[in-house]
Amino acid sequence: MAQRVVVITGASDGVGAAAARTLADQGNRVVVVGRNPQRTVAVANEIGAQHFLVDFAQLDDVRRLAVDLHNNVEHIDVLANNAGGIMGARQVTDDGFEMTFQVNHLAPFLLTNLLLDKLRDAKASVVNTASVGHRAARLYPDDFQLEIGWTPFRAYANSKLMNILFTRELHRRYSLQGLSSACFHPGIVSSGFAKGPSGWMGKYYGSWLGKHTTVSPEKGARTLEFLAQGLPPRDWTSGGYYYNSRRIRPSRAARDQRLAMQLWKTSAQLVELLGD
Repeated sequence: MAQRVVVITGASDGVGAAAARTLADQGNRVVVVGRNPQRTVAVANEIGAQHFLVDFAQLDDVRRLAVDLHNNVEHIDVLANNAGGIMGARQVTDDGFEMTFQVNHLAPFLLTNLLLDKLRDAKASVVNTASVGHRAARLYPDDFQLEIGWTPFRAYANSKLMNILFTRELHRRYSLQGLSSACFHPGIVSSGFAKGPSGWMGKYYGSWLGKHTTVSPEKGARTLEFLAQGLPPRDWTSGGYYYNSRRIRPSRAARDQRLAMQLWKTSAQLVELLGD
């Protein structure tokens, strides 16, 4: 039996790095994808893994990564879209998109779509890192990029709702072709992803309370590991949202199929995917 290949983005630190170590220990071939060269190489060398560098703030980087994965990885059994974060100020990328929207949603949306043929051929699973923060989202189809009312947390919450809607629509479109999808909340993780924001979030993560109410990256990675190791429908249900390795019900907005379809359509147009 061929060794299972697990590609993890955002694997240079935090939940992604913790999952990479555990999944490699469990006998999987892990492909480490990260933005920071030193940390990405360090994690890859630690577990004897192949690695690729990518900056999700540059969509051409995402396109190059997809080509590299097509050319250098024979098959992909699990694509873990884990990279993301909270931004400290509203920024527009060189591609012309609000940074949180691009890094947390649009880039993994594009990467997944560029790898679709490879993923379908392998009957793969796509696992997206979402958050309980999605419950605070207020997402409007005419303002996906929050040109009105931007705050670091609202942009983050909206992007995490998008991760769930993307998971749901990916399931609707491709589950009958053997492609499975799931998303999960890792818990409030003590890692570097939220060091950027000012205001109450930055204060919380740096406070005594934050240090005593957050979970370790290793604990936050357990549901990712469960989904990556498991085989649907035996172990988990495609299209679902998970926490502590159990399927739970997301917000009402996260179950809105029309919103999921609209998000997919708009995202495909923005990254110029043909046929969507």
